[in-house]
Amino acid sequence: MLQNNTTKHHGMRRNLVTELKNKGITDTLVLEAIGKIPRHLFLDSSFESHAYQNKAFPIGADQTISHPYTVAFQSSLLQVKPGDKVLEIGTGSGYQTAVLCELKALVFSIERQNELFKATKKLLPKLNYYPKELIFGDGYKGLLSKAPFDSIVVTAGAPFVPKDLLAQLKIGGRLVIPVGKDPQIMHLYVRTNSKKFSKQEFGEFRFVPLLEDKN
Repeated sequence: MLQNNTTKHHGMRRNLVTELKNKGITDTLVLEAIGKIPRHLFLDSSFESHAYQNKAFPIGADQTISHPYTVAFQSSLLQVKPGDKVLEIGTGSGYQTAVLCELKALVFSIERQNELFKATKKLLPKLNYYPKELIFGDGYKGLLSKAPFDSIVVTAGAPFVPKDLLAQLKIGGRLVIPVGKDPQIMHLYVRTNSKKFSKQEFGEFRFVPLLEDKN
């Protein structure tokens, strides 16, 4: 599959990285990661010519791949260090997962849509990305069996901040989550001790809703 990653695509990624810099992304490691990842291979081939524009695209199951700026912004807020244990809520196409892998995180990722879960589980190894674990399940509950985490990123709009996610952070751990309906407000929670969290807000973003398992 990587033979479909051509010199043309490398050039398109360089342009995307320049655009992200112009939009205020300064994290060099995140920018380097986005400059390496073949985003067009996470999309239907009909979107290939637009794959490196700062746009969201449908990926099936009424879900989307986020704008590259949104992925870069959330990834920057996480402040990932090599070897960090990171929980991703909403695997989707696997593009954010790939960014986290490029940042050398130990990635655990949960996807609620079985169609996307199956497709992404096949795709990521073909692109040489190997998260620690992909899970089909309810992101609201987090992944208690692997907690605590250095950071947690939620890639869908949550109507509230799930207490289970906050509880699964290490001291000093970071939760990045868009909260609200449409649009959402990006939130960063940092666990300051066993009972307290600091909170910052970073303006409006648009995500598909975070789905909850009602069973």
